[in-house]
Amino acid sequence: MIDKPIYVTEPCLPPLEEFIPYLEKIWESKRLTNNGPMHQQLEDALCEYLGVPEIALFNNGTIALLTALQALRITGEVITTPFSFVATAHALTWNGITPVFVDIDPNTFNLDPTKIEAAITPQTTAIMPVHCYGYPCDVKAIQEIADKYNLKVIYDAAHAFGVKDEGGSILRHGDLSAISFHATKVFNTFEGGAIICPDKKTKQHINNLKNFGIVDEVTIVAPGINGKMSEVNAAFGLLQLQYIDKSLENRKSVDNYYRDTLKTTPGISLLNPSSLEKHNFSYFPVLIEKDYPLSRDQLYSLLTENNIHARRYFYPLISHTTQYYSTTKKNNLKFAKLISSKVICLPIFPGIESDSLSKIVSVIRDPLIK
Repeated sequence: MIDKPIYVTEPCLPPLEEFIPYLEKIWESKRLTNNGPMHQQLEDALCEYLGVPEIALFNNGTIALLTALQALRITGEVITTPFSFVATAHALTWNGITPVFVDIDPNTFNLDPTKIEAAITPQTTAIMPVHCYGYPCDVKAIQEIADKYNLKVIYDAAHAFGVKDEGGSILRHGDLSAISFHATKVFNTFEGGAIICPDKKTKQHINNLKNFGIVDEVTIVAPGINGKMSEVNAAFGLLQLQYIDKSLENRKSVDNYYRDTLKTTPGISLLNPSSLEKHNFSYFPVLIEKDYPLSRDQLYSLLTENNIHARRYFYPLISHTTQYYSTTKKNNLKFAKLISSKVICLPIFPGIESDSLSKIVSVIRDPLIK
């Protein structure tokens, strides 16, 4: 008998019967999109839950990121991280912007502020860091550099739903933050995303851009895109919010289990837990060091053979994919290359069974026993 596969994540799904009343309201209203009542309710609820002033919902996180760059009229070159999902760089390329890849801090896996200034040229207009795995960037240092060189800051905050530092939501940092509500994220609307806006004027501009640039029946003010979230997605988000705190607590328990069982395992290094007001435990990365009996890729294969589908997030680096290797600017990426060659993200999601967690740890430890 083949064991049930254990995936790196599973979507958090509330009871189906609780979703039906939301669908019935949509059927009754016949409003499926275009800023309907569910959409408006979700924006209000998310502002309250996240503690942010304004939020503009989108059909996915990539379109949100594309639109954020459009909203700030970013051109030329943008400094970003190579250690991320490829959508980070794609959003720049689709806007005709050149990504400039800068190395990461080996302790946080985030864009290293000490490497940014050397990469700034007369063509640089912005910095686009990623809160990798939901761990905040050094927002203060990045903002100081941006202020010094008159650059915009757009955060790819796809991983960062619900994360808070001592001042509140980390989504408040920068000129704009774009977030993802994809099925793999801690909070999902099947597909979805959002831009965190500092004020109503900015939100209105972004709302225009995500609706073809249309203001009214006869007025088009910008070459916009169709980035609207549907009523069905928004309704699902409203229901998801009722379960999000429980979901994050479950993720924390899984994180604690891995830390307790792997912290003394030879050849396995863990990303240090962040001293945050609130973390979302969106990923659990481990680094495979030289004193472990297997290479990272050998362990990855061993896990796969045991029906454990961990992921090498993020490998290869964006800068080293076929799309970007010969076409974009790369600085010294020593630590990004090192971390990318060693990292495996282990399965973490609400509802993962204790037997599954035991199996994962057992497979990791087994080469040490042999």
